[in-house]
Amino acid sequence: MTTDERHSSRVAFDVNGGRRELTLDNRTTLLDALRERLGLIGAKKGCDHGQCGSCTVLLDGRRVKSCLVFAVTLDGRSVVSVEGLGGPDELSPLQAAFVAHDAFQCGYCTPGQLCSARGMLDEVTRGWPSAVTDDLTAPAELTDAEIRERMAGNLCRCAAYPHIVAAIQETAATR
Repeated sequence: MTTDERHSSRVAFDVNGGRRELTLDNRTTLLDALRERLGLIGAKKGCDHGQCGSCTVLLDGRRVKSCLVFAVTLDGRSVVSVEGLGGPDELSPLQAAFVAHDAFQCGYCTPGQLCSARGMLDEVTRGWPSAVTDDLTAPAELTDAEIRERMAGNLCRCAAYPHIVAAIQETAATR
């Protein structure tokens, strides 16, 4: 597809630790840039409205729904997709816990679940409360209810939720 220069922008950002420079139509989402321009197909296009979470990635360390972020806003920023968390030969502790707890069924939502869980665990480490955090002055205790609340933006049609919570609990315990 050719892009009309009047409606495109050059953007340079880091993806999974490597610098990338692209000229993109201004309407291109981060999800489409990752999948169609960079060949990183881990993040999935689910609802394309930010409701399901299958496209979740980390943007400057915070989880975002990549279908809602225009790629041209990324200049100088850092993106980590599921491909940047680890790989088949070297799983991250979170990925290993997902495997050990069978925290995926069909696997479609798994990349978004993994990125969201990684971002969620980092939020807890930084002391950020959730809507169900009991004591706002103490570190959040990662109860099942706390994890479910923090992961509520990521849907799983196969209903692997108990396994996902268990995998996150295991990972949190080893941090």
